Amino acid sequence: MAKPLSPDLRLRIVRAVEDEGMSCRGAAGRFGVAPSTAIELVSEWRSTGACEAEAQGGDRRSARIEGHAAEILSLVEATPDMTLAEIADHLFKVHGERFAPSVVWRFFDRRNITFKKNIARQRAGSAGRRR
Repeated sequence: MAKPLSPDLRLRIVRAVEDEGMSCRGAAGRFGVAPSTAIELVSEWRSTGACEAEAQGGDRRSARIEGHAAEILSLVEATPDMTLAEIADHLFKVHGERFAPSVVWRFFDRRNITFKKNIARQRAGSAGRRR
């Protein structure tokens, strides 16, 4: 992933346009950046008075399911043996938002919530392996 432009370079581009009267394309050529970059920097400077880089990367997809965190946790507390697919189905029926079971699993994984297997639910061992 490309690194953001340094704050110093951003300010030099803006000053070239604002103080020296250069065009955005001229400033872009002088500093070796794309014209669209210079145009966006100057536009941001004029609207907000700053031209700082925004944070890069990070999780952009989990915000949807995190909005239902309290409901999901209360569902699991009320019905501990509920499957991931059942939780996803519940969210679809109640809120109309579709989540894959893997998204529900990642929700629990981010919170380090694990569910231990219940001995009463384990299958019988394979035939012929008696102790």
